[in-house]
Amino acid sequence: MRRPRRTTHETRRHFRRARQPARREPRRRLPVGPRNSASGGDRGLRGIAFDGDTIYITASDELFAFRPDFSRVGSWRNPYLKHCHETSVFDRTLYIASTGFDSILGFDLDERVFHWAMHVDVQRFRFKGETYDPFRDDGPLQLNKLHINNVHCDEGGMYLCGLRTGGMVHFNGKTLGMSAELPAGTHNARPFRNGVLFNDSEADRLRYAGRGDGAEDRAMAVPRYPLQDLVNAEFDDGHIARQGFARGLAVISDSVVAGGSSPSTVVVYDLPGNRRLLGVNLSMDVRNAIHGLELWPYD
Repeated sequence: MRRPRRTTHETRRHFRRARQPARREPRRRLPVGPRNSASGGDRGLRGIAFDGDTIYITASDELFAFRPDFSRVGSWRNPYLKHCHETSVFDRTLYIASTGFDSILGFDLDERVFHWAMHVDVQRFRFKGETYDPFRDDGPLQLNKLHINNVHCDEGGMYLCGLRTGGMVHFNGKTLGMSAELPAGTHNARPFRNGVLFNDSEADRLRYAGRGDGAEDRAMAVPRYPLQDLVNAEFDDGHIARQGFARGLAVISDSVVAGGSSPSTVVVYDLPGNRRLLGVNLSMDVRNAIHGLELWPYD
């Protein structure tokens, strides 16, 4: 595994510059307020993030905002949102992994408008990122080549991964490059301590891979349940749904993390102790799975 790239002042400066709108075209504000459409259609809700007293939750093609009591604040659509997955808040922008368009979209948290987008592609075995205006019709096609399912932003830049990216990809504001090679089918990859924390979904494991001799590496198996305890167990065939699918990740401290799995299970892990601390199951319906996870910031 390659060492994750870390931040420099130059990297952050380029990252901020790259997030400016690609064109100074007039921006069209999307409607705010209740909508009659179903939340997420056939793919449910997935990414979640917090900004002050506002909760942002993404559906397949729509961004929702709620108050801490889950009363609706508003919702926003964009033509380049499709099969969205995880989200990340950094420097007054909410980033959304728009899986269908192999893109990352940026939502301005102050103006509440989509203001930036980047399409990710692989050309001649090299990653290429091309920014575009999310309000113009000359953006990318909906191809879902890489199945980008996660975005994480911090002082080091932007990190993204997908089922077919081959690992965690780093964007420094100018170029994209492989930061750490990871197993196929990875979800939720992000830098953590001196390595990478991720869900190895194909192996039903939450993993931490660090540098060095591997003494700190961990592979935590997600819970599995007796078949007779599952609801709608006939769908547990790996095609429509299956139990043990590891997805959803939240960092609690530099040693404790929470991971999600299906059916609807969240487990808190002690990485140094190599053990589970506690877990909760919300549903035994095998069709229901955890997606985004975040620490609840409200009392």
